[in-house]
Amino acid sequence: MKKIVHIILMTIFSITIVSCKSDDSKTTTTPSGLFVATGQSATILTSTDGISWTSRTSGISETNSIWETSYGNSTFAVVGDNGTILTSADGTSWTSRTSGTTEDLWGITYGNSTFVVVGDNGSSSGTILTSSDGTTWTSRTSGINIQLWGVVYGNNTFVVVGPSGTILTSTDGTTWTSRTSGITNNIWGVTYGNNIFVAVSYGGEIITSSDGSSWTSRNSYTTKLLSDVKYAENIFAAVGYDGTILRSEDGISWDSVSGVTFDINGVDNGLSTWVLVGLSGKISTISEGEDTFTSRTSGTTENIWRVLFKAD
Repeated sequence: MKKIVHIILMTIFSITIVSCKSDDSKTTTTPSGLFVATGQSATILTSTDGISWTSRTSGISETNSIWETSYGNSTFAVVGDNGTILTSADGTSWTSRTSGTTEDLWGITYGNSTFVVVGDNGSSSGTILTSSDGTTWTSRTSGINIQLWGVVYGNNTFVVVGPSGTILTSTDGTTWTSRTSGITNNIWGVTYGNNIFVAVSYGGEIITSSDGSSWTSRNSYTTKLLSDVKYAENIFAAVGYDGTILRSEDGISWDSVSGVTFDINGVDNGLSTWVLVGLSGKISTISEGEDTFTSRTSGTTENIWRVLFKAD
């Protein structure tokens, strides 16, 4: 019985889509886009399919990690150690921007015509920066003297997460309010989809909220470190160490999916393909109609922290 359930889950996770026969008189457009993966030693990789990857020159010191990528206002923006912010129009050529801080920057998102970046705590509060174009940045007051690790935008609200169950919210990226998460473990990943925020913790906890203010704990059936969570193709995917992969259609009820054994740092979906990235340059994919994950050659042995897909 358990084997049958596992097969069903893998089938759902791979998002098999049945397409209707097209009218010969209509033109079919092939979807396209770009995956951008970032990591240790200033690593930036790009791929148009999630399978073949190309290393890009970041132009910064290899002593810096690049932690996360976002896309908005026709611009890719990445953040990293020592106040690093880079932007690109195409994901290939990157330009360094002045962030105004030397703190490590961990997370970035785009919403409400605004980039929001979060990072280490400075002299008085956790770092929050905002920008409309990715070029000129303004420091904001977080009101909390603690590192801030992840940020997402949804339901007209920015949600920031961090250590010891930290959650902050803002409608404009400027004024921030502390919220009670109900957990004390470090929260690294947060996403929004299907009218719900989902955040994951180092203790394997999953919490959800419809508005970013009130949070409810969900049963993840794991205590493994969960590092990232994304929503795509009507599915939430949460990933973590020891090959942990969880899936959910509503963010509330979760099932485990097996298939990889490496420590997973990041996940995203594009072109009906889920891409997992992890330690020591590991990349693995599963596409529409497939029931097993396939290891891909990243061209690096550096740790890869995050991956983003941007559709054309």
